[in-house]
Amino acid sequence: MTTGTVTPYRSDPQAGRGGFAQLLRAEWTKFRTVRGQLIGMVVAALVIVLLGLLTATGSHTSCGGASDVCPALPVGPDGEAVDDTFSFAHRPLSGDGGITVRVTSLSGIITYPPPDHDKIVSGVVPWAKAGIIIKDGIRRGSAYAAVMVTGSHGVRMQHNFTRDAAGRPGGVSAASPRWLRLTRSGDTLTGYESVDGRQWTTVGTARLTGLPATVRVGLFVTSPGDLTVRQADLGGSIQQVRFTQATAVFDQVSLEGATPRGEWSRDNVGGAGKTDWERYHRPSGVVESGGTFTVTGSGDIAPSTEGLSIETTLSGVLAGLIVVIVVAVLFITAEYRRGLIHITLLASPRRGRVLAAKAVVIGTVTFVAGLAAAGTVVPVGTRILRADGNPVLPVSTLTELRVVAGIAALLAAAAVFALALGALFRHSAAAVTAAIVAIVVPHILATASVLPVGVAQWLLRLTPAAGFAIQQSIPEYAHVLGHHSPQGGYYPLEPWAGLAVLGGYAVLALGLAVLRLRRRDA
Repeated sequence: MTTGTVTPYRSDPQAGRGGFAQLLRAEWTKFRTVRGQLIGMVVAALVIVLLGLLTATGSHTSCGGASDVCPALPVGPDGEAVDDTFSFAHRPLSGDGGITVRVTSLSGIITYPPPDHDKIVSGVVPWAKAGIIIKDGIRRGSAYAAVMVTGSHGVRMQHNFTRDAAGRPGGVSAASPRWLRLTRSGDTLTGYESVDGRQWTTVGTARLTGLPATVRVGLFVTSPGDLTVRQADLGGSIQQVRFTQATAVFDQVSLEGATPRGEWSRDNVGGAGKTDWERYHRPSGVVESGGTFTVTGSGDIAPSTEGLSIETTLSGVLAGLIVVIVVAVLFITAEYRRGLIHITLLASPRRGRVLAAKAVVIGTVTFVAGLAAAGTVVPVGTRILRADGNPVLPVSTLTELRVVAGIAALLAAAAVFALALGALFRHSAAAVTAAIVAIVVPHILATASVLPVGVAQWLLRLTPAAGFAIQQSIPEYAHVLGHHSPQGGYYPLEPWAGLAVLGGYAVLALGLAVLRLRRRDA
């Protein structure tokens, strides 16, 4: 049914400015006077908080020993958890200066790789690293810059764990050595590479603010594990990481600047050299003979992903989201069921504004409820996880705020999407089912080890479930050993881009609902 009745909104000269505000007040009054809707939103918030806290209290990590307390994760200069484990031959460097070396070989071993897992083989993993480094002491997590050759990624310059710049591709051998140079001038460190030691190419530059006057300069080698991933019979993937070790040979070592003469110091930073292989077969460390250094090491210098992320505390979001969807759908379908939509449209014939007002109200209420829930469960749940010995990957305050506000925005966008589906279907069960199938089901399929990784990633790019990317707190680093899949909490889109996909679906659905409402009341 359609109507052309003139209302006060259309005849009032102030309607253009005050009409929408009146609509908002009217829709807010409708929402708050229906007790079930308010209770439903409170239940959604409580579900998120209670399930999140239950997950946190149910997780306990034991590291053994007398104290049964796990050691704290090393933290890098930017506040991220890091792995800082390598073999290091070094000297002090006061003020400006640098180091130049020639790398003539990079070899290694991989323990028990597939397919048979029956022997130790020769090989170098892609991110094995051998090169020169300037570092603020030997404390794990201290600032550094390094130039290196790698197993399969050519020459790189990396600094402070998260920064990575690519040089020339290719490996290293006695027939094709690589020359590396790293210099310091104040807080600026510059890395170079050369194929002959005469013509040099800049690999990258790093500015390490606050670097002390005296640092450590020298040679290093490290080698992360050998990661293999295979498809499980029932879907998902199985990951295995095996111990590896790398050995590099350096010669033509020269130092510039204020460095004392004498023996080089040798350290296995981060406790390298403690595996059974290193004890009984090839120990990690440094051997010097006639100006040639053979350095053997294992581990990595990179951000660490070995720990729980703060989004572990958000295990209740899916359940809370389902409640939000039901409330949002009923906010519109209840009017159709009771025949009240005609009264609403008589009072405000501009139908697009009616749906817009409903969307603003349900989106705002949901955002506030989600903000309260996430703002409670994330900090409290994280403290509980740490108190129970769980290593929780640290994030910046801004990242934590983004996760909290992002979850609230995710719930709000989903509520608007569900409201629009309710206006389109005009039937509660159909709209609720459609919203759950569009948002919840793809997320479950993508993250529950049911689908191949590629399919899961496309689901999280193309469906409204892309919005869940907003909760990812640990970025994906290309130079870090790991299987970056949805099952591990890594989304294919950036956080705000994923939320934008969900928002786009909400706007599209709302637009279609407005078109249908203009053509037919009920």
